[in-house]
Amino acid sequence: MPAAAPPLKDKVVLITGAARRIGAAIALGFHERGARVAVHYRSSEAEAMKLVAGMNARRRGSAVAIAADLHDMTALAALPGAVIKVFGRLDILVNNASTFYPTPIGQITAAQFDDLIGTNLRAPLFLAQAAAIELRLRDGLIINIADIHGLRPLRRHAVYSAAKAALVMLTRSLARELGPRVRVNAIAPGPVLWPAGAADAALRRRIVARTALKRMGSPEDIAKAALFFASDAPFVTGEVLAVDGGRLLGGEKR
Repeated sequence: MPAAAPPLKDKVVLITGAARRIGAAIALGFHERGARVAVHYRSSEAEAMKLVAGMNARRRGSAVAIAADLHDMTALAALPGAVIKVFGRLDILVNNASTFYPTPIGQITAAQFDDLIGTNLRAPLFLAQAAAIELRLRDGLIINIADIHGLRPLRRHAVYSAAKAALVMLTRSLARELGPRVRVNAIAPGPVLWPAGAADAALRRRIVARTALKRMGSPEDIAKAALFFASDAPFVTGEVLAVDGGRLLGGEKR
């Protein structure tokens, strides 16, 4: 009896910000399940090319790297079409690209607002819009990578928290707008990776101590959640899955 085909064989997934960290883990997870993967990047070219080369070494012609500035509306609108040109179809869009930094009240600039809203909200919206026709043809899926701080605000990060909260609402709105042919869900990571340059070990310990599981998660935990939506949840749409070790259960302030 022949072996069963991988669950995502021949599906095509576009993952934004996929050259490293959580995006790379999602890319590898989908590739291992048989999908063909479009790795979007902006400036992390070396990491993107290395990731794609590794996937193509395992399965020839199964991955491609595509550069685009998600603040550029022309490039944004063209990105799904670029994937379709390479692979002939697009089944899944994962909006993972994000910017994150503090914006204390009294110090917020218009440029910071535009940057954080642009990457965390505007890009997912307009990518979904650009991909909608193709995704409807494929009974497709959109996965938005939100944040638990879109559900409970993070001190000194008002703009980021607001952008991720809006992404949660966008997820639910798109689920209604694009149903019944396209499912739209979100994942809200908790402490799975520290921000680049974060060096406060005491703060890290306090955050981990406030999770119900008393430990860090990993990028692979987020990838597994994305694969759940893609492979095992055909009747789930408009949902936000917190992958946070129970961090949202606590009432303590960060």
